[in-house]
Amino acid sequence: MLQEYNEIPSEFYSHLKIFHELMAIKVREILFVSSPYDAFILEEDGSPASRIINEYSGLNLSLPPRVTRASSAREALSHLNKKDFDMVLTMPNVDDMDAFSLGLEIKKINPSLPVILLAHNPREIYPLTKKKDFKGIDRSFIWSGNSDLLLALVKNVEDRLNVGRDTQKAMVRVLILVEDSPVYFSYFLPLIYKEVVKQTQAVLEVGINEEHRLLTMRARPKILLAENYEEALELCQKYRSFLFGVISDTRIPRNGKMVDDAGFVLLSQMRKEIPDLPLLLMSSKSSNKTKADQIPAVFLDKNSPNLLEELHNFFLNNLGFGDFVFRMPDGTEIDRASNLRALEAKVAKIPDESLCYHAKRNHFSNWIMSRSEIPLASKFREVKASDFSSAHDMRSYIIANVHALRKWRQKGVVAQFKSHNFDADIMDFVKIGQGSLGGKARSLAFMSALLHQNPTIYENYPEINIEIPKTLVVSTDGFESFIKLNGLKDFATQSFTNEEINAVFLKAVMPEWLVKELEVYAAQVKYPLSVRSSSLLEDAQFQPYAGIYETYMIPNNHPEFSKRLEHLITAIKLVYASTYYEEAKAFSRSTSNQPQEEAMGVIIQQLTGEEYGDYFYPAISGVAQSHNFYPISKMKPEEGIAHIALGLGKTVVEGGRTVRFSPKYPSVMPQFSMVDDILANAQRFFYALQIRNYPDELNFLEYSNLVKREVDDAEAEYAVKLLASTYVPDEHRIRDAGYLPGPKILTFAQVLKYNIFPLSHLLSDMLELGRKSMGCPVEIEFSVNLSSDKKKKSEFFFLQMRPMVAGGEMFEVQITRQEIEEAFCISYQALGNGKNEKIADIVYVKPDDFKPEATIQMAGEIDKLNDGLVKEKCPYLLIGPGRWGSADRWLGIPVQWRNISGVDAIIELRNETLKADPSQGSHFFQNITSLGIHYITVTENSEDHFDWEWLDSQPASQETTYLRHVRLDKPLTLKINGKTSQCVLINNN
Repeated sequence: MLQEYNEIPSEFYSHLKIFHELMAIKVREILFVSSPYDAFILEEDGSPASRIINEYSGLNLSLPPRVTRASSAREALSHLNKKDFDMVLTMPNVDDMDAFSLGLEIKKINPSLPVILLAHNPREIYPLTKKKDFKGIDRSFIWSGNSDLLLALVKNVEDRLNVGRDTQKAMVRVLILVEDSPVYFSYFLPLIYKEVVKQTQAVLEVGINEEHRLLTMRARPKILLAENYEEALELCQKYRSFLFGVISDTRIPRNGKMVDDAGFVLLSQMRKEIPDLPLLLMSSKSSNKTKADQIPAVFLDKNSPNLLEELHNFFLNNLGFGDFVFRMPDGTEIDRASNLRALEAKVAKIPDESLCYHAKRNHFSNWIMSRSEIPLASKFREVKASDFSSAHDMRSYIIANVHALRKWRQKGVVAQFKSHNFDADIMDFVKIGQGSLGGKARSLAFMSALLHQNPTIYENYPEINIEIPKTLVVSTDGFESFIKLNGLKDFATQSFTNEEINAVFLKAVMPEWLVKELEVYAAQVKYPLSVRSSSLLEDAQFQPYAGIYETYMIPNNHPEFSKRLEHLITAIKLVYASTYYEEAKAFSRSTSNQPQEEAMGVIIQQLTGEEYGDYFYPAISGVAQSHNFYPISKMKPEEGIAHIALGLGKTVVEGGRTVRFSPKYPSVMPQFSMVDDILANAQRFFYALQIRNYPDELNFLEYSNLVKREVDDAEAEYAVKLLASTYVPDEHRIRDAGYLPGPKILTFAQVLKYNIFPLSHLLSDMLELGRKSMGCPVEIEFSVNLSSDKKKKSEFFFLQMRPMVAGGEMFEVQITRQEIEEAFCISYQALGNGKNEKIADIVYVKPDDFKPEATIQMAGEIDKLNDGLVKEKCPYLLIGPGRWGSADRWLGIPVQWRNISGVDAIIELRNETLKADPSQGSHFFQNITSLGIHYITVTENSEDHFDWEWLDSQPASQETTYLRHVRLDKPLTLKINGKTSQCVLINNN
C-alpha cells in the first residue's frame, strides 16, 4: 500500500524549520590580499566589496560578507592573528611573499581556512606550481573582470563547507561541475551559480510570503567543483543519493595524466548507476557530440556562439527549472505547467501514455526537486510506475500528493494575497495589503504557526480534524486608505452616535484597489463568512479589547455575485465604523490609548458550522481559559475553565446561558447539580445564521445577521439530538439521551460524560500550548462540528487566542482578623490583588426595588450616573445582582463598557433572584479584569457577607427608580489577597 503524502515525517515541513538550519556556515568575513596595483586594477569598476554587495543585492540574497583588504603578506598575517575570517582571497603578486607561500603560512594559523588564488592569467598559476608547494591554496581562479566570479567564489566555498550537513539534514541536491581548466571553470562556475539562483527564485511558488522564499533559497542545489576524474568520481559516489546533475568536460586528468575521454567514461558510469540523472558533456571539439549521444547526455560545444542560451536550456529542460512540458512518447508537446497548481490540474487531464512516459523517466521527481520540495521529489523517485496496477491509480497518487504538498506548505504561513494566483482551496491564511495584521489576526497567525510547529497535537487526536478556519486579513492600510479617501478622520475625535457613524460609513466609497482584490476572493469563496475586527490594539498583551468592536456573519451564497460582494463590503464598512463607536473610545481612554491611534484590520474567515435546513451553525461554540478565577471542589485555578453552548459563539461571549466546566473535571458542573438546577440553568436559545430565504439587504444591524432560535425548534436536528438530554416529567428525571420522547434539555452529556468527542482533553492540551507559547494565562475561542457520517471526521476549530490578566499577586496583601470584623463587605471570590483607598462613591441597585424585567432600564440609569462621575473624575464602586455585562437581560444588567467606564470596583451579587454563574466566559468580564478593575462576587447565605443596613443608612447623593448613589466623606478601604481570593471593604468614616 503506497503511503499518502501527509504521512511524510512532519519535521520536513514543520514551518520551514529545516530551512532555518541549512547553510549554517556562512562566509561573513573575507580577507582580500593584493598589491596596490592589483587592487587598483580590480577596483577600476568598483571595489571587491561593492561588487559582492551589488551581486548579492541583485539576486536578493542574504547579507553579503564584509571585505578587509591587506596590501602585504605581513599585514594579512597580522589581521589573521587578531581576527577570525571565513575565507582568504589572494592575488598572486604580493610584495613580501608569493601567494603560495602566503597560503602555507595561513594554513599554519588556521588549517581549515579556505584560501582562494585569484590570478590574471594561467601563467600566474602553472609556472609557479612547478616550483612552489601549492598545498596552501585550495582553489585557483582566473580573474577576467566579471564580478559574478566573486559571488561564485563565496557561494562555492559555502557549498563545500555545508554540503555534508545539508544533504544529511534535508536531502539538499548536489550539482557537480567537472573541469580542470581554471580559465573554463572560472567562466562556467559564475554562469552556473547565477542560473541556479535565478531559476530557483523564479520557480519558488508564488503566494508564499517573503520569509518562506528567502528560506527556501537555502535549499537550492549545492554546486561542487572537481578538477579531475578521481575527485569527480569520489564526489559522485559520496553524494550519489543527492545528485541533481553532472556537468563534465570530455578531456580531464585521470591518474595524473590528461585523458581525452575521461569525462565520457565518468558520465557513462553515472548513466548506468542513475539512469534518469541529467548529464551534460562539454567539449571544445564538436565531434565529441557523438560520445554524448552514446551516453546519452546533452552536449555543449564550448566554442558555440550560443553557449549561454544552450546552458540556460539545459537548466530549463533537463534540470527541471522551466515549465513542465507534457509530451507523448514520440516527443510531441501536448501541454505545459508553470507551477505546482497547474501541474496538479493538468496531470488530471493528460493521456495515460503521456503520464506513463514521464513517470518512467522520473520527470515529475526532477521537476519538483528543482522547486526545493525535496521530500516529495525523493518520494516520487523511490516509487516506480510498475508499483501501480493502473494509470488511473498512478494519476490519483500524483494528484493527491501534489495537492497535499501545496496545502501543507501553506500551513503556518501568512501568504501575501495576489489576485493572479490566489487559490482558496489550499491557502489557509492570506493577507491583503502591506500594513499590520492587527492584534486578533496576529494571534491567529501565531497560533497557526504554533500548531504547525507542534504536530504532536494532531498525532494525539487522529480522529479529529484540528484546524484554524480559512482566513483572509485585510491589513490596516485598507482601513487607512478608506478613511483618507472619504475624509473620515474626524470621527476619531468627535462625538457621534453609532447610528450616525454607520450611516456615513455605509455611504463611503471603498478604495478601488481593495474592491478588486475582494472581487477575486469572493469569486472563489462560496461558504458562509465571519467578518471580524482586528484592530492594532486588539488582543494586545494585558490590554485585550475583547468584544469591543463589531463582528458580522454573512451567508455568502446569494445567486447574484454582485450581491455577495455587496454583503462582504457592507460588513467590512460596518467593522470599520465600529472603530469609532463610543464603546471603543471609552475603552481606549481607560487604557490610556487615544482613539485616533487606532487602525483597523479586518478578518474575513470561514464561518464554522454545518447546514441544518435553512440554518448554519456549529454543534458547540465555546471559550476556554487557562486560569479559573472561581475554582470549586477539587478544582485548581491553573487547571482552567470552559464555557460551551450550542450554536454560534454569541451566546458565550455575551454572557448568555452556558455550560461551565473544568477541562480537568468535565463531569463536575455545579450549575447542574440538581434536576431543578438543570431545568433552570440550561440553554434555551441559540444563535444560527440563516442561509436561505433571507432578505437581499440582510439584517446587518440586528444580531449581526444571526437568528435567535429556540432549542425546542431544533430538536430534530442532529446537533441537538446528540447534545441534549430528555426530561421525563413523570419521574422528574433527566435521561442522557436526546432521542427519547419528551422535552429536550441541553446538558452536553454525550461529550462531557461519555466522551464521544474528547473536548476536555483537547482543551487542556490547547490551553497548555497557548500558555507556554504566550508566557501567561490565555483565553481561547473555539467551535466544534460533530460529524453524523462515520466516514467523516469531527472538527475542532481554533478561532482566537488572547492573553488573560490573571494573578497580579506581585506582593502579598495581608487581611487581619480585625479588618474582617470591621468590614461591611467580605468575599471569598474576589479577583485582583492589592489595596485601593481612592473610592468614596458607591452606586448600587436597590435590592427591594430590583425587578428582572427592568434590567435594561437599570443599565440606562447607570449610564447617566456614570457620565456625571466620569466628568467629576470620581471612581466608584458598583453593586448589583446577577451577571454584569450579560446580553441576556434575565441573567443580569446588560451594561456595556461605556455605561460603567468610570468604575474602579464591581460587586456581583448572587442570590435567589438572579442565581447566574460567574461571568468569566464573557468578553465583558475579560476586559474588566484586563483593566485591573477589582471584581468581587458576594454569594448571599454563604460565608460571604454584605452589610445592607449600613449602606442603606448612608445619605443618598442621587437616587433613581432603581439605583442609589452614596458619597462618603472619606474613601473606603478595599483589600484583596490574590492568593486566597479573599476581599474586605472597610468604611473609614
